[in-house]
Amino acid sequence: MAIPHVLVLAAALVALLCLPCAVAVLICSDDLAVRRAWSRRGRAELVALHCLDRELRGPRVTADPTGTLPFEQVAADLRRLDHQRHTGPTTSSERWAQAVLLAYDERLKLACRYLDVNQHLATVNGLDRDLERVRVESALERAGLELRSAAHRPEK
Repeated sequence: MAIPHVLVLAAALVALLCLPCAVAVLICSDDLAVRRAWSRRGRAELVALHCLDRELRGPRVTADPTGTLPFEQVAADLRRLDHQRHTGPTTSSERWAQAVLLAYDERLKLACRYLDVNQHLATVNGLDRDLERVRVESALERAGLELRSAAHRPEK
């Protein structure tokens, strides 16, 4: 009679010890799926991610108060950053998306200084900042700046 009690007690202890591990696996299963998806995407996106990492870590000019950075460079940076914030590794990583968006906003501010367009990107946050970004983009386009190259314009 004691053996069934020992077996039941052992099974209960094993279940009690394994339950937190099973819960952790269930909670973290979406992270595991994302990691598996990254490993399946291949080397090309990993290389792009490393290039973006190197580019964001390098010395970047965020503002040009002296005016030594040519306007053509600012426009090219805006087109490049706009393309990066909609495609590539930035769509999978929240940190990269925020870094690219911050760099994009800095270039928008610089372009506004060049074209004398009023902007309030530094003073607003959240949804208001997103709306201000859209307003500034349209004001810059009206001023003659082409923010998107012909290959990356949305279909109308």
